[in-house]
Amino acid sequence: MILNLKDIKELIPHRSPFLFIDKCEIKIPGEHGIAYKTFSENEYFFEGHFPNNPIVPGVIIVEAMAQTAGVVVSYKLKEFSDKSVLFMSVNKAKFRKPITPNDNVSFEVKFVNRVRDVYKFYGICFKNDIKVSESEFSAMITYK
Repeated sequence: MILNLKDIKELIPHRSPFLFIDKCEIKIPGEHGIAYKTFSENEYFFEGHFPNNPIVPGVIIVEAMAQTAGVVVSYKLKEFSDKSVLFMSVNKAKFRKPITPNDNVSFEVKFVNRVRDVYKFYGICFKNDIKVSESEFSAMITYK
């Protein structure tokens, strides 16, 4: 199942300029997915990070992985209309290569475990099929 931007906005509350995924492929609902993003040269953060050498900040890469996981889990829980995804922690983040303007990247996330309402995921960011970043992170997902 491939979700477009409209579908993503129905699953998570993020909006521009803080929505960092363009589409998401659900491999296994609640467990595995891959999101895609092209960081255009007009992204607001390139102006200050860094002038004459723009790169995507690491925190935005991790946030994009977390948003991907939020979509993957929310897709499985889509029958619950009142849900919240609250970022809790990030561990073992590594940044190997920079992401620059007009780069096409993918964010692959895989479910690690769940303890009550806290979901833990492992995410990898790829640029041209090369791993450029990875991280473990967790979020609390509440729903009614």
